[in-house]
Amino acid sequence: MRLRADIFVSAYLRRCAVEHVSAVLRRRGAAEAGAIFVKIDRLDGMAALYGPAPQTETAARGVDRLWTRMHKDDWIAAPDVEERLAKEIRFDPDLWIIEVDDRQGRVFLDLA
Repeated sequence: MRLRADIFVSAYLRRCAVEHVSAVLRRRGAAEAGAIFVKIDRLDGMAALYGPAPQTETAARGVDRLWTRMHKDDWIAAPDVEERLAKEIRFDPDLWIIEVDDRQGRVFLDLA
C-alpha cells in the first residue's frame, strides 16, 4: 500500500525543517494520490526539479516512492524549472509542488 501524498509531503517538509533547510508547499494536490514534484533552488539562479520515477523502477526496488531528476543536467536555470512545472500542471492539475531553498542543493529524496 502506498503512502498518501499528503502524509508524504508533510513528512518531507518536516525532514527539511530538521535539517534547517527552508521548504514550503507551493501547490496542494490530490491528498490520496497526487503526483509530487520537488524544486531544489540553490539561490544562485540554478535549480533542479525532481519528480516521480517510473513505476518499473519503484517495483523493481520494492520501495514506496523513488524520485528522478526531470532534466538531463545536474542544475538548470530556475526559469526553466518553472517552465517545466507549468507543463506538468497543464498535464496534471492535481499535482503537489514543494520548493526547497538550499545553497548546498541537498535533495533528501530516495533517487532512482
